[in-house]
Amino acid sequence: MTERKKVIAVNGSPRKKWNTAILLEKVLEGASSKGAETELVHLYDLEYKGCISCFACKTRGGESYGKCAVRDDLQPIFQEIEKADALVLGSPIYFGAVTGQIRSFLERLMFPYLTYTIPPQTLFPGRIRTAFLYTMNMSEKELESRGMSEFYYSHFDLNKDYLVRLFEHSTYQLSMDTFQFEDYSKVVAERWDPAEKERSRKERFPVDCAKALQLGAELVTG
Repeated sequence: MTERKKVIAVNGSPRKKWNTAILLEKVLEGASSKGAETELVHLYDLEYKGCISCFACKTRGGESYGKCAVRDDLQPIFQEIEKADALVLGSPIYFGAVTGQIRSFLERLMFPYLTYTIPPQTLFPGRIRTAFLYTMNMSEKELESRGMSEFYYSHFDLNKDYLVRLFEHSTYQLSMDTFQFEDYSKVVAERWDPAEKERSRKERFPVDCAKALQLGAELVTG
């Protein structure tokens, strides 16, 4: 009997039922449709910090070589990822980058596996498929008009490069012009037209959800 594949999704947004979380749930739905076991982790529910530069994961002959030595809520997650077949990360973009929670998570996840050898290698036990889902309030037009496209995409590409180095495969999807508030009349946000945001929510976001659903299936079957 073939063992079921496992897909883990990590939500780096503080909101559990909004854009990023919805897309991650779609990915897991797509994976589940292909027979995979799935799990969704909300980072804002966990107690942890970023890398503390103890270098226990780099100590020659050390008990924690290749492993993060810090004992907190991330340890069980890291253990599950090593047994998984695919890992999906999700984050809204805050001030041009992913949230602090997922940045700290990535430091702790990736640094122990990255060797300081020539050339650098990975100590991750096996190879898994990975993906990153980004959500942005800004539209493509606004990004272009402010001359920031190259800045943002270089951030996405850098994350992809490290994920490929350590886990072998990675891809990413970007959901733009997202609906940020349930009621725009209650917030000071005249920069955006609520009607246009509502239209984007109805027309664009379902397309992004469909892409996420397909991504989930491809992570299992690809």
